[in-house]
Amino acid sequence: MSHNTRVIATTPDRVWAVLADGWLYPLWVVGATRMREVDDDWPAAGSLLHHSVGVWPLVINDNTEVLECEPGRRLLLRARGWPPGEADVELTLREVEGGTEVLMLEDVTSGPAKIVPKPVRAPLIAWRNTESLRRLAFLAERRAARRGDG
Repeated sequence: MSHNTRVIATTPDRVWAVLADGWLYPLWVVGATRMREVDDDWPAAGSLLHHSVGVWPLVINDNTEVLECEPGRRLLLRARGWPPGEADVELTLREVEGGTEVLMLEDVTSGPAKIVPKPVRAPLIAWRNTESLRRLAFLAERRAARRGDG
């Protein structure tokens, strides 16, 4: 399992606002290239993001499903990108001095990518998620700065 943590210099509400806007998903998730549709009740449990992953022209259409949601605090997702497989991604927000600590846990749950040994795949996932959290921070902090309420 890959563990990544980042403190984002804004409130948990501002970070959650980015996570709760499914149309922003490809702006912060490394590998997601475009959104095709977002369920109206996103991010409620059972709702889906219909996205594409990859680099054109090698693009795969798939989806990400919310498995569990605690609004403003926690999101558990099942990210699909077949044929490589599926991964569970958990995002937890915690208010800390100076902003919001975001913990991101991820591991492959099924598909061919699961045969890659954990000691090999975990650092690769962590590397990607470091960039994803950096992008999430840019979005949340810039939105807060535009609104003047950090």
